[in-house]
Amino acid sequence: MNEVAYSNAPTAHVNPGPVTRDMRTTDVSQGSQFVGMGKDLYDAYDAARKVVDEADDALEGTLKKVMFEGSQEDLTRTENAQPAILTTSIAMLRVLETERGFKMDQSCKYALGHSLGEYSALVATGSLTLRDAVKLVRLRGQAMTKAVTDKGTTAMSALVVRPAKLEELIKAMEDIQRSLPSGELAEIANINSTFQVVISGTVKGVDHASRALQAKKIAARAVDLPVSAPFHCSLMQPAADAMQAALKDVHFEKPSISVISNVTAKPIEKVEDISDLLVRQVTGTVQWHDSIHRLRSDYNVHDYVSLGPGKVLANLLRKEYPLDLVKTVTTVEDVKEWQL
Repeated sequence: MNEVAYSNAPTAHVNPGPVTRDMRTTDVSQGSQFVGMGKDLYDAYDAARKVVDEADDALEGTLKKVMFEGSQEDLTRTENAQPAILTTSIAMLRVLETERGFKMDQSCKYALGHSLGEYSALVATGSLTLRDAVKLVRLRGQAMTKAVTDKGTTAMSALVVRPAKLEELIKAMEDIQRSLPSGELAEIANINSTFQVVISGTVKGVDHASRALQAKKIAARAVDLPVSAPFHCSLMQPAADAMQAALKDVHFEKPSISVISNVTAKPIEKVEDISDLLVRQVTGTVQWHDSIHRLRSDYNVHDYVSLGPGKVLANLLRKEYPLDLVKTVTTVEDVKEWQL
C-alpha cells in the first residue's frame, strides 16, 4: 500500500484516564478517495462548505466538481486525490471544531499524517494554510506522476510480514537491492506496522524482492497495488526536486501542537526544518510504525481520533494495538455522535 491505499486522517492520540486529556495526537494520508466523499458534510455544515470552497478556489475551480461529480478515474489521479483527501479531512476537523467544540491545542498533544497526510497535519495545527497546502499537494501529485513518465514500468507491492520478522525484512531488503541488476530498483516505501510493509521500484525489482522475501519465509504474501507511480523511493527524486523549489516560497508557522515527521518518526523541533522534511518524505520511507511506537513508548499515548474519508489507518492501529482506543470520524453521523 502507498499513499493511495490509506485513509487520510487528522488522528488524535490521547492518554487514557477519566480526567487527563493532555497526551493526544492527530493523524492525517492518501488512499480512500471516492466520488462524493465529504458531500454530506458540505451539504450539512457551513464550516465544511468554507473549507471545500476555499480549496476549490485555490485550485481555480478544478477540485469540487471532481470530488462530488467526477469519475472515480479522475478522482484517483494522484494530482486530484491528494488535494481532495486533504480537503475532506480538514473539512471534518473544522466541523468538529464549530459543531462539537473540539479544540486541537487543548484536546491533542501530537499530530501526524501518513505521507500526504503530513500536509493535513500541518494545516490542522495551523502551521500551513489550507490554500498553500492544496496547491502543494496538487503539485506534488503532478510531479510524482511526471517523475516516472520515461522510467519504464514501475510498481508497488504490499507485503504481509510474518510474525517477528520486520527487522529481518528491513535487512534483507538492503541485501536484495545490492543484488539487483543495474537499472532495477526495490526499496521500502512504507513501514506501516509489524505486519505490513510496502515496497516500491521497478516492476522487475519489486517482483524479485517480493518473491525472495516469500522464499525466505519473511513475507507471507505480496499484493500488487494499482498505483500511478512508485511512491517513496529514489525514482521520485525529480518530484523531490520540484517540491524543494516550490517549498522555498511557502511560509510555515510554529504548529500549535507537536507534529511527527514521516521520515524521522520524531516531533519536528524547528519550523525551519519543515520544508526539508517534506522534501525528504517524497523519496524516503514513511516510518509510520516507528512513529506510533515512539508515541506509545516515549509519550504514553494510547488513544487516537482519526478524521478522514476512510478507516485504513484506524484499522491498522486497532489490529496492531487492540487495547488502545481509536475513534474515527468519516461521516455526518459520526459528527452527530461525537463524544470525546
